[in-house]
Amino acid sequence: MKTRDDPHPQQRRLLALDGGGIRGVITLEILRKLERDLRAATVRPRLVLGEWFDYIGGTSTGAIVAAGLALGMEVDDLRRLYAEHGAEMFDASRLRDRLRFRYDDGPLARMLQAQFGAETTLGSDRLRCLLMVMLRNATTDSPWPLSSNPAALFNDRSRPECNLDLPLWQVVRASTAAPVYFPPETVQLGEGDEAERFVFVDGGVTPYNNPAFQLFLMATLPEYAVGWQTGEDDLLLVSVGTGNTPFHDADLEAEDLHLLRQLTGLPGGLMVGAAEQQDLLCRVLGRCRHGPTIDSEVGALTGDRGLFDPRLFTYVRYDEHLSRDRLASLGFPDVRPAEILAIDRVDHIDELRLIGAAIAERDVELGHLAGFVEPKQ
Repeated sequence: MKTRDDPHPQQRRLLALDGGGIRGVITLEILRKLERDLRAATVRPRLVLGEWFDYIGGTSTGAIVAAGLALGMEVDDLRRLYAEHGAEMFDASRLRDRLRFRYDDGPLARMLQAQFGAETTLGSDRLRCLLMVMLRNATTDSPWPLSSNPAALFNDRSRPECNLDLPLWQVVRASTAAPVYFPPETVQLGEGDEAERFVFVDGGVTPYNNPAFQLFLMATLPEYAVGWQTGEDDLLLVSVGTGNTPFHDADLEAEDLHLLRQLTGLPGGLMVGAAEQQDLLCRVLGRCRHGPTIDSEVGALTGDRGLFDPRLFTYVRYDEHLSRDRLASLGFPDVRPAEILAIDRVDHIDELRLIGAAIAERDVELGHLAGFVEPKQ
């Protein structure tokens, strides 16, 4: 793991990246603006976010981006990856498999191996910073946040099932195994008689599609064996979403909520609610410098608004509610939210990129990171 030439070595910077399938291109446009601004402010034209941040965590598509950044990739490298291979990530499965999943995982797995290295492990010394990837272990019915932290309990090299030995590409692939869309990923821990096999699915099917608050906990709780100091002058948490698309049906009647509709709508509703709760916790316990309105009752909880003092960290949230009105305000009056809601809408990747760029130009400001940016040399 890298060390930084920093005038404030006690400060730590965290970056959390949401899930959202192909809408990850929105995240990348926001990160591109952030990377460009940091390069200008620090007079480091080759600065990469994996060197500036100390800990990067991601879920699903956010895990792909997080792993790439932690390996030292520039944001433009990842933008090209999504542009050139986005359609391949959603390669239609064989007819006999379509009752279980829509897309074959082979092209996605091969792309991850090519980009990250088939032999690169979660504990690789190629990583420029700490990395956390959120998965759901379907075998144990529990969320599994896997970290590259060498001091973590299950990363002990003396353990036969040490998580650090897992192939990084497979960890990320497991985090992207969205039910219905992709087949689960089976991962073996350990060798021989002591080996255990677990079935993993998308980390977004947990309360941590937005992994921001969990990343904060993993960086600060003694049990996670990182133990960084809290405080709004000591800890920065930047959280980036993929654009959420709230569904509003003004014509809905009670009799429309039949069993099938409720079952199909329940997972998405739970994921959205959990992601908003993660964001709300960050704004209540941290000092929020920027973030979209959560709802009409609590507002955005930026600045001095909130409950607790002193605050545990400085918090910045970049995201947007992609409603018809918000899209129009960004300059996209003809884009319908329903067209960009699904995680597999690769046919709208160009529109999503433009939307992300518009959000970045409107929202991303270096002032949000004041106190955590190295001064110009």
